Amino acid sequence: MMPAPIIIIGSGFAAYQLVKTLRRTDSQLSIQVFTSDEGNEYNKPDLSHAFSKQQSVEALIQLPAAEFAKRYQLELFANTKVESVDTITQTIAANGQLYPYSKLVFATGANTFVPEIKGNNATSIITLNSLVEYRQAQASINASSSVLIMGGGLIGVELAMDLRANGKEVIIVEPNSRLLANVAPDFVALRLEQQLHEAGITLALYDSVMSLNTTEGEATTTVTSKQGKTFKVDTVISAAGLRANSLLATQAGIAVNRGIVVNKQLATSAKNVYAIGDCAEIDGKVTAYLQPIILSANVLAKQLRDQPAQLALTPMMVKVKTPAYPIQVGGSFDADSTWKVGFEKQGLVAEAYNAQHQMTGFVVTDQQLNQAFPLLRKISGQ
Repeated sequence: MMPAPIIIIGSGFAAYQLVKTLRRTDSQLSIQVFTSDEGNEYNKPDLSHAFSKQQSVEALIQLPAAEFAKRYQLELFANTKVESVDTITQTIAANGQLYPYSKLVFATGANTFVPEIKGNNATSIITLNSLVEYRQAQASINASSSVLIMGGGLIGVELAMDLRANGKEVIIVEPNSRLLANVAPDFVALRLEQQLHEAGITLALYDSVMSLNTTEGEATTTVTSKQGKTFKVDTVISAAGLRANSLLATQAGIAVNRGIVVNKQLATSAKNVYAIGDCAEIDGKVTAYLQPIILSANVLAKQLRDQPAQLALTPMMVKVKTPAYPIQVGGSFDADSTWKVGFEKQGLVAEAYNAQHQMTGFVVTDQQLNQAFPLLRKISGQ
């Protein structure tokens, strides 16, 4: 009797990176992928730059679903919602059928968080966290002359600059007193804010959206903020952070906190069940970046083939794709970090140190981006 296949739920970067990693060493392993969307392979970071490039959905697809399934020898269940997981019988339910698994991987990703908003047009808020969402929103955004973005983090800022480059009036509403509050220190954010002002982007910092309303006969939406400001715009986009898609795991009795809790082997609290990517919580954190996903895929591919492996997350680097003021951030820092900053006309180089005088992170900007890898090697080699 043939062993049950490995089942992967999801078809985003984490799922497909895992498939590719498995196939590099094992061409015989039986793999089934269940996904609620079409299952096309695409690069999600490209979504925040698609409007200025005027790219269609088809142009963003790197490999159509059927071709991906054929190339990597897997059985793809596209447009298929997994209804439940039974960790005792090791089966999943989808389309009214039960499918057995030998090992199960949650690669269910995350959804954009949409704050609770009042008003008669509150349901019109757009999210752009997937190819499906981009397809649904593209025509509407292209037809808009003004856009309000809820959230001034990494995605919000990148989207704002992209939409501004596409000729739209753009407003960012951010609850923190600075942009990139969880990514970069204040002295970097201040320079970025200056660049956005010069580009004609309106910033409403230390503020949040309270209501969205439309008046009969008017095409625009009136947005009211907590600080009492009003903006009339054609479209509102939420870029207010991500929430892990963990409901299916919760319903199956698997331990969930901010995300699906996994150990350094990517194993969940249930036997033969694993999680990877934006839905997984490792060491108390959900890390929605490509680098840790690639490292996780290498470890999990070994685990799924019963080979010992353990995840060791190295210092990470994040690039803020803001053309007018490029920023690269590496390692880690917090409010207690001490900074050594060198300001040059060509940009800045800032090093973060902890209480033990060890360098833990850095920020480089503008023409100083070539310093990023030497600095990353410095903190990695300590």
